Amino acid sequence: MSSAIAQFPHAVIEVRDLRKSYRQVEAVKGISFAVRRGTTTALLGGNGAGKTTTLSMLLGVLTPTAGAIRILDEPMPARRYHVLPRINFTSPYVDLPKRLTVGENLRVYARLYGVARPRDRVRELAEQLDLGELIKRPYGNLSAGQRTRVSLAKALLNRPEVLLLDEPTASLDPDVGDRMRTLLESYQKQSGCTMLLATHNMGEVERMCDDVIMLRAGLVVDQGSPSALLERYGRGNMEEVFLDITRERIDPDHGASADGHAEGIVS
Repeated sequence: MSSAIAQFPHAVIEVRDLRKSYRQVEAVKGISFAVRRGTTTALLGGNGAGKTTTLSMLLGVLTPTAGAIRILDEPMPARRYHVLPRINFTSPYVDLPKRLTVGENLRVYARLYGVARPRDRVRELAEQLDLGELIKRPYGNLSAGQRTRVSLAKALLNRPEVLLLDEPTASLDPDVGDRMRTLLESYQKQSGCTMLLATHNMGEVERMCDDVIMLRAGLVVDQGSPSALLERYGRGNMEEVFLDITRERIDPDHGASADGHAEGIVS
């Protein structure tokens, strides 16, 4: 068993030696990590690093080429239909049916998830996410930011124990984005939900995340808490750490030099 998983024996999400290949292209190259119960872990990396592929395998949408996944102590995708009612996800890149209104979409998904009193739950989330003026509008007529808010409402319908978040505040203005982060933090505090967050918003990582997993070209290249990574790389914020890792310009064993230039440059 990998050290990442062994470190957290009571992890809610466990990934071991996970691989995904598309013919000659290996998108995920044997990654291992664990997500602790009740925490938020960031899954970071540049475009093409393997974040969305990894999330898709966790959801059971893609079948791994090799490796093992356990969520809530159940193997995936073998026990997918036992796990899915207890988890949910949001992504601005996955559309809901465009001809249905926002309310119709949410009520359909509430019934699919077996939510008790679905209309009440939809009304509750509409109030929390300020969807009242949108509830009777066709989903296809919404702006990108409005669709993001509806997608988040869909993700919270079944009060998930595990929430997979793929850029959950993309397309939101700073005010609405801040309110959505506050809502997620409040939900986690009340429910004990475990969250895995893929994002390019480094302020979001510093604010919300307990742990960070850094991907590059389908591999885990570093991991730790935001504060530990800042110290390791000698940087002042996570955006600088992200750039160092994705551009392969720094060796984590050496950190940055006093004048701010990276040492241990990868040739």
